Amino acid sequence: MKINRAYKVELSPNNKQRTLLEKSVGVARFAYNWGLNERIELYKSEKKSLTAIDQHKILCSKKKTEFPWMYEVSKMAPQEALRDLDTAFKNFYRGIKKGQKVGFPKFKSKHKSKQSFSISFGFYVTNETINIPKVGYVRLKEKGYIPTKDVKINSMTVSKDADKWFISVQVEQDIPEPSNQIESVLGVDVGIKTLATCSNGETFENNKYLKKSKKKLARAQKNLARKKFNKETKRSSNNRNKAKLKVQKIYKRISNQRIDALHKMTSILVKTKPRYIVLEDLNVSGMMKNHKLAGAIGDASFSEIKRQLTYKTAWFGGLVIEVDRFFPSSKMCSVCGCLKEDLTLEDRIYICDCGNVIDRDLNASINLEKYGLIKLKHTDSLSGIKACGESVRPVQVCMIEKAVSVKQEGNLSLAKIL
Repeated sequence: MKINRAYKVELSPNNKQRTLLEKSVGVARFAYNWGLNERIELYKSEKKSLTAIDQHKILCSKKKTEFPWMYEVSKMAPQEALRDLDTAFKNFYRGIKKGQKVGFPKFKSKHKSKQSFSISFGFYVTNETINIPKVGYVRLKEKGYIPTKDVKINSMTVSKDADKWFISVQVEQDIPEPSNQIESVLGVDVGIKTLATCSNGETFENNKYLKKSKKKLARAQKNLARKKFNKETKRSSNNRNKAKLKVQKIYKRISNQRIDALHKMTSILVKTKPRYIVLEDLNVSGMMKNHKLAGAIGDASFSEIKRQLTYKTAWFGGLVIEVDRFFPSSKMCSVCGCLKEDLTLEDRIYICDCGNVIDRDLNASINLEKYGLIKLKHTDSLSGIKACGESVRPVQVCMIEKAVSVKQEGNLSLAKIL
């Protein structure tokens, strides 16, 4: 089975190579801003638009006379930047047609935007180095990590984070065909107190890396706020640049800790080889509007969990199913199917009149598992599995089946049928 996969490694450039990488980032940013300005002016005057190819031809014709310094870096850096601009406009127009709120492409800032550039061909990867056009052979800090045999290298992206340089190489490679999956469904309930609770009883604690580093981050930000910044020239002092770098390093460490924990958790889940993983379709953007919980929700990274589970499950031949966001997974008893409308976030133990006393998150994950089984029964996607076992009560089955049918019809909310 062929998949597209990216391998990201830290670079170890010398001073000359660092300067060339900085110039490449600057040229890519300039090309993006130049292309955006040209499109805006053309639309104002003639109500027309240009493609990335058209703009690249115009830019090449102006290089010798107006922008000779662009020859110091690879010609693909501005070319790929214009392609990114073209993609941004396509996403903007597509969002307007669908009625979605998609922002208009913005100009990139030297200090706030991500510092990166892409190259689609002309580079060569070895076990220890990578040859970047106009930069030369740059050493890799992690040797032998990027595959070089039996793969097709599509593109690479060089980026700067804090004071470190990284390269992400996208390759197309063959992986073994997925073996026979265990005929089972795994319900996963994500939360703040416990990051993930599975229907098989396995739990993953939320380490709350941002909260642990909050005091250290606050001191660094306070120190940064005291440093001088000239608003007229928009230049910072050397001490301010050093203080800014300390803040960036703290944020980078928090990000690395979070990503490492999420990758380990999702890998453990998919390596148990469940055929289907059931998640809630959470309204994360709406949840972030709660200022008391926004920081904790952002630190938990619910969307990243879903993204990683989606592609990793596909590698093992499985599938991720999303439950309708109005499905009362937490309020419904996993034994008798009764709803507890007065359940609040403070209630961590679910106590039902039928005698069921269970952890709130575990109860929700079991309901998610049963939802997945019944939905698969409706869609005939799961053969050989009994969707409704003895542990599923008739009242609960009826309620979940209604939710499944409403999810498929897409014109009613679950609240209207309960």
